[in-house]
Amino acid sequence: MKRLSTGVLAALVAACCGISAVAAPATSQLQGNTGQAVVAQAGNAPAANFGTPPSGQIPILFNDHHVYGKPDVLKQGRVLAALVRGGTVLIPLRSMFEQMGATVSYNAGSKTVTVSKPGSEVRVTVGKPEVVINGETRPLDVPPMIYQGSVLVPVRVISEGMGAYVQWVPDKQVVVVRYLPPTPPPTAPPTEAPTAAPTVVPTPTPAPVHTPYKDIFIAGDYIFSPKVYNEFSPGNTGKSSYAVRGAIEFDALNLPWMLEGTFEQYQYPHNCTDITVPTSDCAVTTIGQTGQVQVPAFEARDSDFDARLGLKVADPRIYIGVGYIWRGNNYGYPRETGFGFGAEKLPDLNQPFSLYGSVYYFPNMKGSFTDPGTGIGYELAYNMLKYQVGGTVVFGNSPVFLDLGWMGNSLRNKSNAPVDTTANGPYVGLGIKF
Repeated sequence: MKRLSTGVLAALVAACCGISAVAAPATSQLQGNTGQAVVAQAGNAPAANFGTPPSGQIPILFNDHHVYGKPDVLKQGRVLAALVRGGTVLIPLRSMFEQMGATVSYNAGSKTVTVSKPGSEVRVTVGKPEVVINGETRPLDVPPMIYQGSVLVPVRVISEGMGAYVQWVPDKQVVVVRYLPPTPPPTAPPTEAPTAAPTVVPTPTPAPVHTPYKDIFIAGDYIFSPKVYNEFSPGNTGKSSYAVRGAIEFDALNLPWMLEGTFEQYQYPHNCTDITVPTSDCAVTTIGQTGQVQVPAFEARDSDFDARLGLKVADPRIYIGVGYIWRGNNYGYPRETGFGFGAEKLPDLNQPFSLYGSVYYFPNMKGSFTDPGTGIGYELAYNMLKYQVGGTVVFGNSPVFLDLGWMGNSLRNKSNAPVDTTANGPYVGLGIKF
């Protein structure tokens, strides 16, 4: 609404305000900037008691109710007041806009007041004769001012910024403000969503459970022409020598384990051409290295069996383990036993071809011996190294596989052994996987 004249307007406020109409028809219609209508009817209701505003101020009636300032702005019991400056009515910005449900913020540095409400934003600056309504700048005849700590603005800001109806009633010396909030459109009844047909979720096909392959096998091998060096053989070629081994992989205590057993036997000749000649090849160093004795020719056999328990430390099938060995012979020496340790790679019998190998060390393989001639007892002890390297070839889908490689052992004197001893040779054989 443009600047208000101090003349009498065509109609007065509604009868509920208690203001008598002045030269008005029985019924008239007043309209604000937003197109909202307010009907003012003539009536003879008693005048409302507007109270006595502070000197020089004009009381305001807002929507038929007295509007009181906040206790920290105006004295309690005082009606909200306006001022007339240069023929323009100025009203307190914060209190009036807050009555209309707007949010008011004040920037003390720039002396700018911003009023926000859904659909409207009004901004004015104290001392600046303009108002910015929804981004559009409009001039003011009188700039906003600060009076008794409150920012006052021309009534145009109220009418144009918020779409309120403002009227000056000169005979009552009162400003009447009426604000009708826009009526929200009726809410459409909720549309019932169509009922979707139930979705039949197909039963998922369970993924096949993959069981990791584990080696379980047994293999037998023939050792071809092994070479044996000891007190009975200076490198004679063995015959009828063989080896058997088997292993199984399993899980225990949430760890992968391997249990294995191996048996090896080396058969070789002790040659003796003339037992009557002390320096002939019949002479053999005794246990304890106390001398030599003449031993007639015979077929010597050395055999050993060891059991191993290993823990997998890497793939594919690499284990470290401990073992226990028993070693015997057919020429009267005591049986030697002892603990050992080592590492091993098992064959991958789920593959057409694979490599494997092992090395175990027994640091104190020993047994007790009593010389039948002298009755003196000895502890015969060796440290022993056993080794094997080989490969496997699986015959298609058959459980049978070809096994081949090289194996051997090396014994070093630890106490009272006649000499060091070694035996080794190539082997080939067959195995069965389970």
